[in-house]
Amino acid sequence: MASKKRSILLAAMCLALLAAGCAKGENEGGTKGGSGDSGGKVTINFMHLWPEGVSAGQNKIVNQIINDYQNEHSNITIKQQVLDNEQYKNKLKVLSSSNELPDVGVTWAAGFLQPYVEGNLFMPLDELLGGELKDKFVAGTTEAYAIDGKTYALPLEFNIAPIYYNKAIFEKYDLKAPQTYEELKAVIKTLSENDIAPIALGNKDRWTGSLWYMYLADRIAGQQTLADAISGSGSFQDEGLVQAAREMQSLVDSNAFIKGFNGLSNEEGKAEFLNGKAAMYLMGTWELPNFTTNDDIPKEFRDNVGFFKFPTVEGGKGDINSWVGGPGVGLFVAQNSEVQQEAKAFVEYFVNKWGEQSVTGAGVIPATKVDTSSLGLPPLYIDLFTEMNKASSVTLFADVQMAASAAETHLNMIQALFEKAVTPEEFSEKHSQAVADSK
Repeated sequence: MASKKRSILLAAMCLALLAAGCAKGENEGGTKGGSGDSGGKVTINFMHLWPEGVSAGQNKIVNQIINDYQNEHSNITIKQQVLDNEQYKNKLKVLSSSNELPDVGVTWAAGFLQPYVEGNLFMPLDELLGGELKDKFVAGTTEAYAIDGKTYALPLEFNIAPIYYNKAIFEKYDLKAPQTYEELKAVIKTLSENDIAPIALGNKDRWTGSLWYMYLADRIAGQQTLADAISGSGSFQDEGLVQAAREMQSLVDSNAFIKGFNGLSNEEGKAEFLNGKAAMYLMGTWELPNFTTNDDIPKEFRDNVGFFKFPTVEGGKGDINSWVGGPGVGLFVAQNSEVQQEAKAFVEYFVNKWGEQSVTGAGVIPATKVDTSSLGLPPLYIDLFTEMNKASSVTLFADVQMAASAAETHLNMIQALFEKAVTPEEFSEKHSQAVADSK
């Protein structure tokens, strides 16, 4: 999140999205550039982060698109390497260090993207924006993947992060979705007293805890103060941001999170919500498929998932209609790919097909315009889609916005804050220093 202008732009994206309308592959290796032979045969290596087990809807769509593409292009073979989120990020770093990226892969926007662009690892894809994909993207989404006027990846998703909750658990203890922070703390207290884990969290991955801090920072200090701190034009030592860190540790002290949360991955933490052992779970709308269309998750559970917006804090400067979120993942083409033209053609095809299929097949909110008026969508999807129309701002995830070095400090400090290994003041000071050092 670089500035208020970006937040306004992202909010506009939500409005544009609403206006637009409310196979099974093998996990094959091979991450070096693709190859062709004298007979015109071409192999495109594609690395992504939608394993069948944890992203069933997306995985099915990916394989359907690949099968269709191979049927339409008999000389093309798409080899997949499929990893979960954290494994994927680590593998991408390892491969980039030896310049052995896959021909096509997944990336995040803004600060995450920048070192790969500066290392000349991703190639510009602007030419694709003038072909079949011309005017297909929601306004503002491709800009998040642009550096120095060139677009280095094409976005697939748009996300906001609500707090999902188990309606059956809430009803059992006569609880209502909280609208204020005091009400949230009262819900946490009631659940904890009844031996129900209030909040599912796997903070070993660190960015999961960042969502909680960012919302508290937004609600207490205000969106602009948080934006300025991340961009370096302001400071994380602003009293409102320090207070957000204090409140974060106060939640830990109140047993708000599942036991052992700092040693659990996001998938392990999420499992506690999916199995009914935790009542709430803060996460992006990329999880919507698990609560709507994923048949591997019992329908009884899916029917009992609701959501609420992060509550307001009394005396705080934040707005309940301000969200943490932004463009999700996008597809890149490796600069050193031996099959660049074929890889670009596949990306164009994939993005074009992903739109409506991701809505109907996985319950994903896409970055391309889709007329949803004639689609039979789950109520949870429609309700979240509607909320996007009310967004006063959308703040891009901090670790995505920041330069790589500052993002790493941010994530390490998030985990340390939850562990109470640093004070709120130390947490804030180290953030300000990391942002300054990254300039």
